[in-house]
Amino acid sequence: MTVHTLVKLLPDPDALRTRCRALALLDHILDPSFPTYSFTPDWRPGVDLATMDSGSGDEYAVVFDSAGVFLYGFDHESDATPWREWPRVHWPGLLDGLPASLARYAETPEFLLDGFFDATVCVWREEGSAAWRHGPVEFAEGETDGADWLFDRLVDGSAEAYVAYAEDYFEQRVDRDAVAAVLAGTPLSRGTVTALSAADFDAVAARARALGYTV
Repeated sequence: MTVHTLVKLLPDPDALRTRCRALALLDHILDPSFPTYSFTPDWRPGVDLATMDSGSGDEYAVVFDSAGVFLYGFDHESDATPWREWPRVHWPGLLDGLPASLARYAETPEFLLDGFFDATVCVWREEGSAAWRHGPVEFAEGETDGADWLFDRLVDGSAEAYVAYAEDYFEQRVDRDAVAAVLAGTPLSRGTVTALSAADFDAVAARARALGYTV
């Protein structure tokens, strides 16, 4: 899967934001010290930010702006890595067509490494648009940009997909029904938290509210 398939599988912006928030809350409940997924409401005034950090140099960010949504990913081992050449250069067409209303996020300091926007996947959806868009990138048979795994849990959205990841990453059993409840946006309860970890409910509840999740 490349970005060409990714744009067909991504949910609409509201559902995507809900899923990002849920993934961040689940990671926090299981182990707040080493989360893969994070969510920051009001990262900028009126702008939310969701991120994924694999811990191995790969990442993504999803910016929810009133002007639309900007999403990018970086797979350092993919064919599209900017590091395939020096000085670094984007895969041809990666940012072509990025609308002016969202273009500043490809220049945001937090997304730059030594002044360069490291990205192998870039997708956007302007407010009012009915579809996700990407630049006119092309790939030969077998080439990849990292979209095949960076966003797998975002496009899947199932409890099973998260449980498979979490049991491997956190090395513990993870309750499938509790995960499903959080992904569905069910108000967080003491029972759900207890099924997932021994974390203090009041502390988790405070974090959930900070994320904008109903308790």
